Amino acid sequence: MLAFLAAPFVASLILTGIHAYLGVHVVERGVIFVDLSLAQIAAFGATVAILMPITNVDPHAPVVYWISLVFTFIGALIFSMFRMKDSRIPQEAIIGICYAVASAAAILAMSKATSESEHLKDMLVGNILAVSWQEVGKTAVLYGIIGLFHFVFRRRFLAISIDPDKAEAEGISIRFWDFLFYASFGFVVTSSVAIAGVLLVFCYLIVPSVAAMMFARNIGPRLAIGWTMGTVVSALGVWLSLVLDLPTGATIVCTFGIVLGLMAAVRPLILRVPAYASPDRVAAIDEERASRRARVGH
Repeated sequence: MLAFLAAPFVASLILTGIHAYLGVHVVERGVIFVDLSLAQIAAFGATVAILMPITNVDPHAPVVYWISLVFTFIGALIFSMFRMKDSRIPQEAIIGICYAVASAAAILAMSKATSESEHLKDMLVGNILAVSWQEVGKTAVLYGIIGLFHFVFRRRFLAISIDPDKAEAEGISIRFWDFLFYASFGFVVTSSVAIAGVLLVFCYLIVPSVAAMMFARNIGPRLAIGWTMGTVVSALGVWLSLVLDLPTGATIVCTFGIVLGLMAAVRPLILRVPAYASPDRVAAIDEERASRRARVGH
């Protein structure tokens, strides 16, 4: 059993590592559904690629991945172009429109395919239990390169995600770095969806970040909490899916939801600051607590 679960568990750890970090940016930017939109754009690109003669109707041909990636880059360009300081159109609206159009376009393209649509369905649903060590190795290398890229330019990416006005005042090109962020994000989404499916990728991206935000405000502690939660939930979900004979992806998704609910339930016992409190309110509460401790000390 351990040998059978080893590759899926390592794959889930790799997904946790990169997605928990990217989730911090996504939540801070307020573009919660960006991965679903990019995943659907990637699926549309894969559908178009399969219909092209150069793929020989092979959904697993390498060229399918690269064409899908090109479509993802186009989506990244659109998202970065519509992030404007004084725009009355929320960026999330553009992301939702792109998702709807890409979904409809993929359906139209699939209507021209036959059995190939089943392969595309498998790509969207994913099956992390079927992942091979070769896929795990390739994914680890790719995500390692992307992680290094984000580490080198972490100050710019974090500045744009947390305080874009300050970043713009410092001369950082918001659109250029936004495109690089979404392009690197597209690499991750295109690869992750093929392994784990859209729903599981979404949970790896959002749930650990949301859970971490309930307990920490700084990036370091939030990453630590997110990575820990993702690791524990991955191990528990993979084990439960095997023991209970349930679909792995759906089991991990439900486990994420249950663990998040438990963390929200125990939070009031650990912290007395409301999870929805604004930063100013949190600072005021911290100041009040410090004042109380000082009075008690006297």
